[in-house]
Amino acid sequence: MSAPVRPDDGATGRVACVFCGARSGVDPRWAAGAHEFGRALARRGWRLVYGGGRVGLMGALADGAIAAGGEVVGVIPRSLMDRELAHRGLARLEVVSDMAARKTRMIEMSDAFVALPGGLGTLDELFEVLTLRQIGEHRKPTALYDQDGYWTRLLETCRAMVDAGFVHREDLDALLTGASADAVLERLELALAR
Repeated sequence: MSAPVRPDDGATGRVACVFCGARSGVDPRWAAGAHEFGRALARRGWRLVYGGGRVGLMGALADGAIAAGGEVVGVIPRSLMDRELAHRGLARLEVVSDMAARKTRMIEMSDAFVALPGGLGTLDELFEVLTLRQIGEHRKPTALYDQDGYWTRLLETCRAMVDAGFVHREDLDALLTGASADAVLERLELALAR
């Protein structure tokens, strides 16, 4: 497995790819949690790669990391430049051809993956990295930020898949979880140190 393609030539340190909603959801706690997650990433010396938007949880996440002095790189499909309102305050914004290219590029650049609350796009990104790990395409750790139990029902569904024999228990066990930003990042740091 080759080393990740870094978001910026010459940069060092860990790179987290964070998947999350381009919407804010109905409760302001989701945006506050995303903002705090971005701050926690930067405080711990992680660099952020994400979907490049300035709205919803994506914008809150990037704003939190930037406010704490973190380096943030966005990757956005050309078709979503207007719809997701690309963030203009990033260290770098990469515009790619489509959603598949976005996922490929973010996966290349990252050492680890985290899913914050989000919708169908977040699930698509999360399950792509889990599936790629399952078939041996990478060994990068993946985590859920289970803010206020947001991912509890998804985890129950995944456990049902294990019980039904469609998912190996070790593949699901590789999905880390944490109820706070620091708990998630500590688990990722431990996984990367192994």
